[in-house]
Amino acid sequence: MKSNQKIAIIDYGAGNVKSIKNILLQLGAEPVLTSDPEVLINADKIIFPGQGHFAQCMEQLQEKGLDVVIKDVISQGKHFLGICLGLQVLFEESEEAEGVQGLSIFKGKVKKFTQGNIPQVGWNRIEVSQADSALSNDYFYFVNSYYVVPDDEKIISSKTEYHIDFCSSVKCKNVSAVQFHPEKSADAGINFFKKWLEA
Repeated sequence: MKSNQKIAIIDYGAGNVKSIKNILLQLGAEPVLTSDPEVLINADKIIFPGQGHFAQCMEQLQEKGLDVVIKDVISQGKHFLGICLGLQVLFEESEEAEGVQGLSIFKGKVKKFTQGNIPQVGWNRIEVSQADSALSNDYFYFVNSYYVVPDDEKIISSKTEYHIDFCSSVKCKNVSAVQFHPEKSADAGINFFKKWLEA
């Protein structure tokens, strides 16, 4: 892991922030849980562990001014990791909340599964489809009723099969985002965070 990195975990009121912080501490990092824009702006790497409802998440981000900050730090080239809903809100819109605009970092829509048990809960395998040093073909833990459909398929870094082949992660320049929960994925998740910290 690169030394003296400032790792900020966005604390907007939801998400498995404590689990993520504990894993990062085990790996020798010194993460900070924060909703302070200044801390995020001065961080080297930022993690956004979203959880819950698309509309409520966007409302919380906007109330705290974090929607603007996220766009700023991404445009500045800071390493950014979105997890679960933290992936979905990077897109323009979601079937979970029609009429609510996402962060629009990427063009595309979030769609709901129409087959199988919804939500998908449990372990599933990702198949890496684009070079991303943090990813490996392994089993990760999912809890999701929705999945992202990027307009640009070139940003898809892995796919997973759940009645359909869906995008389970994206990678574009300094932004990585995953639908699965690495913080709940045992050794595979720890390895994921380790590689992301080293990138």
